[in-house]
Amino acid sequence: MMADMRVLSIAAALVLALACSAPAQQTSTAGTDAAARVGERTITVKELDEHWQKSAPGPHAQALQAMYDGRKDALDEIIADSVIQQAAKTRGVTAEQYMQAEVGKRIKPVTDADIVTFYEQNQGQMQGRALADVSPSIRQYLDQQQRTSAQQAVIAELRKAGPPIRLLMDAPRTQVAVGADDAVTGPANAPVTIVEFSDFQCPFCQRVVPTLKQVREKYGDRVRIVWKDFPLTSIHPQAFKAAEAGNCAREQGKFWEYHDRLFTNQQALQPEFLKKYAADAGLDAAKFNACLDTAKYSDRVQEQMGVGTGLGVQSTPALFINGRLIAGAQPYETFVSIIDEELERATKK
Repeated sequence: MMADMRVLSIAAALVLALACSAPAQQTSTAGTDAAARVGERTITVKELDEHWQKSAPGPHAQALQAMYDGRKDALDEIIADSVIQQAAKTRGVTAEQYMQAEVGKRIKPVTDADIVTFYEQNQGQMQGRALADVSPSIRQYLDQQQRTSAQQAVIAELRKAGPPIRLLMDAPRTQVAVGADDAVTGPANAPVTIVEFSDFQCPFCQRVVPTLKQVREKYGDRVRIVWKDFPLTSIHPQAFKAAEAGNCAREQGKFWEYHDRLFTNQQALQPEFLKKYAADAGLDAAKFNACLDTAKYSDRVQEQMGVGTGLGVQSTPALFINGRLIAGAQPYETFVSIIDEELERATKK
C-alpha cells in the first residue's frame, strides 16, 4: 500500500514539476494605513511594502502572488458553487446529484493502454518498479485526473452559459521594460506583451517553446513576445555561453531561428556546436564566431540576469503577460486564459 501511495504521489508530482529551480513574482498593492509611529514619524504600510520589495524582491513578489492566487481560488470556488446550485435548482435535484450526473457523462474509463502509455512516458519517475506493481496506483491517478477534468469542464460550461462574470480583482503586475535591442516577435503596439526570462539549457524552458508557438498562431499580431536571458549557471553550465550565442545571432537578425535550433539541440550546447548551429541557420559564420569567441555580449547577459533578479525571478521559465507572472512551463490553457482576460481588459480601457 505504501509503495502504491508513493507511486501515486510521484505521478501527481509530475504535474507540479514545471520549472528549473524555484518561482518568483511582482509589485505592490499596499495602502497608506499607518503601520507604526516612531516619535512624530508615521511609517505606512506602503512604505513597508516598498522597502520589502526593494530589499527582497523575490519573497515580496511571491507573497503578493500567493495572496492573489489564494483569493482567486476562493473566488472560483464560490462562483462554481453558485452556478452549480442554480443549475441543480433548475433541474430539481441537489448540487451533488447534478454534478454526479454531469461528471459521469464526461468520464471515460481508463484503459490498460492508457496505463501502459503513462508508465512508458514517466518510467524515469517509477524508481525501477515494474508495470504490474504500479498499475493500480497509475489507474487511480488517471481516474482522478479524468474526474477533475470533467468537473472543470462542467463548471466552465455553466459559467459560459450563465450570467456574465466580471473579474474586478486585478492580479499583481510588474512593469518589465522592453529594450530597443531585445529579441522581439510581434508588433510594439500589440495589446498583450509576453516577456520571457529563459535559459537555453533548461528542459522546462524547452517545454514552453511549442506553447508559445501555439499562442502566436492563435493570437497573431495581438501578442508580442520578448526574450530575456536568465541562464541558471549553477545547474546549467552551458547556458551562459548559449545566451551569448543567442545575442550574436540576434545581432544578425536571426535570433528566433537560432533560438529554435538551440532548444532542438539542448543536449549539445558547447561552443563548437553553437558555431555549427549558426552556420546551419545561414548566419555569417566568421562574424558569429568572432562575436562568440570574444564574449561580446557577456555583460549584456549579466545585465539581463540582474533585471530578472530585481523583478524577483528565481526560476525558468518565468513569463510576464502584461506584467502578470506565469512561473514554469504551464499548460497552453493557462496562457489562453490570461491572454483572453488581458484582451478583454484592453477593450474596456
